[in-house]
Amino acid sequence: MGVPGLTGFVEEHGGFLAALRVQRTKLVIDGSSLYHRLFFACGADVRHGGDYGPFAAAVGAFFDSLRACGVAPCVVLDGGRDAADGKLATLRSRAAERLRAAHGLSRPGGGGDGGGLLPLLAREAFVQALRRLGVPLAQCFAEADREIAALANRWGCPVLTLDSDFCIFDLRGGYCPLSHFQWQSVCGGGDALGCYIPAKRFSSEKFCSHFGRLNKTLLPLFAVMSGNDYVNLPALEVFFSKARLPGGCCGWKGRKHARIQGLLNWLSRFSEPTEAIENVLQYLKKHQREEIRELLQASMEGYTPSDVNLEDFFQHGNYESQAARKSDLPQWVLDALTKGELSPFISDALILRSTFLHVQVENMQRSSAHSTALPIRQVIYGLLLKISHTTEAASPSKQISKLPVVCEFDRIQKTLKKTFVQAASLPADFCDDHFPLDKLMEVPMSCRLMLLLETLGVKMSILESVPSHLQLPVAVTCYWTRSSEPKVKLHQLKALLLMIIFGELHRTTNDPDPTVLCFEDDSIVYNQFLNEKEKKLQNIEFDLDAAHSFCQWQCCLQMGFYLNQILSSPLPEPDLTRQSTFLHHN
Repeated sequence: MGVPGLTGFVEEHGGFLAALRVQRTKLVIDGSSLYHRLFFACGADVRHGGDYGPFAAAVGAFFDSLRACGVAPCVVLDGGRDAADGKLATLRSRAAERLRAAHGLSRPGGGGDGGGLLPLLAREAFVQALRRLGVPLAQCFAEADREIAALANRWGCPVLTLDSDFCIFDLRGGYCPLSHFQWQSVCGGGDALGCYIPAKRFSSEKFCSHFGRLNKTLLPLFAVMSGNDYVNLPALEVFFSKARLPGGCCGWKGRKHARIQGLLNWLSRFSEPTEAIENVLQYLKKHQREEIRELLQASMEGYTPSDVNLEDFFQHGNYESQAARKSDLPQWVLDALTKGELSPFISDALILRSTFLHVQVENMQRSSAHSTALPIRQVIYGLLLKISHTTEAASPSKQISKLPVVCEFDRIQKTLKKTFVQAASLPADFCDDHFPLDKLMEVPMSCRLMLLLETLGVKMSILESVPSHLQLPVAVTCYWTRSSEPKVKLHQLKALLLMIIFGELHRTTNDPDPTVLCFEDDSIVYNQFLNEKEKKLQNIEFDLDAAHSFCQWQCCLQMGFYLNQILSSPLPEPDLTRQSTFLHHN
């Protein structure tokens, strides 16, 4: 994320970061950076599909530290891709990197830090953890950076993230890198101010003064010319090849970041961006200049804080965004997206008719694990992109040709490919023209439940004896056993059921809710499970076939979870943090 090489340059220089005591303040947190950081810092398992329990515990401990220091956090998450899909090339490149990392982990002896490969449901588990903790959360309509900057400036408080783009924004309260936020080392504070979290804050003043009299307003131009997630202009390579950029400090560190130092030193000659842009254009061919000028100026706008007032959302529940208004999405969908009750996967399918299916550690010689959940996704697309089905006179082939198509990015063996998937034609009684997407919440809940169960191929009579919070996972498991290829083996099903039992024992023995009854036998069995898990973790060999099968189950759970959310939870939402790598060891 951010400006290539800038984080490393800031870290190596050191002088741009000032010590800070974080206490008794508001704090705007980049949720996407935080859940990535916490997942990999807590030592949670990556190779076996994700151990969400330790991750949820780390999230709880993090916010406990903030609370102890009187810090009032607000978490802001990225939404879906913007309507212009400006980051598509970057997203495809990152998806290909994750695919390579997953392939490495799937091979014998694969391990390490996971190459930044998050398990499939990490984001949803994070959102659930925030809700349990009562942490204020907003999910932006698209990328969150500009809205985070605007909210932090409105409150005059720091931004906590790990994204070098925030070195570029003009922030009143500054940018605190997560890599220097020592939340696990809360200091007692010998004075009346009390506890604090040791941290560091990036100083744009020190940064700019290092390069002579560099005007802060030139930093967005520096970021755009360096290349970021949205901009990569090959034409600018002509500028870098012809311009004699001033050198920076000597030594290997200087050579390593020569372009960053040279460009910043060169920009310090100019008083404002327009003058600098005109000088850049002198190095380009005349027919390119006007187009490049417009691209540079438009891209620099990405570092202007947004006019969206997130404070109004956190205080009154109102989220007004020009991009959201232009989308023409139903208000209930916009509200659910902003509250994090619908995934960005949904807005991508609605607005762009394009989705990314994230890879897991699976058997790359087989079809993608996501292929098992394809029929569920087709129902989701059918709901979201519903068109009139009152075409009885039309031939079946004409009806099929009118069904919407969604472009999916998924792997084919070890390569990222796009395929086009046709939305499902929904049951006639559900597709009444009186119930388009904006009226979906007016459909009787019994009908919504029927659609969910029919999609998963389960009858309610089967689920009636199942505890309500486990009904969706059990229904998904029934679908998985019937739809997966190759077929689920009996020992794999037993392992999955043991995982559910383990999750229930964890809930009854660790839940602070007094309404959750815990018996002495529960604690005994739970501790036996933990001991058995620790023993097997030390001796287990990685079973790629089992891993692939459980990846298929997790794909089915993800899409069953999303479908349930779209239908406003006809079945209770399951606690995703109860999934454990224990199922791989049985």
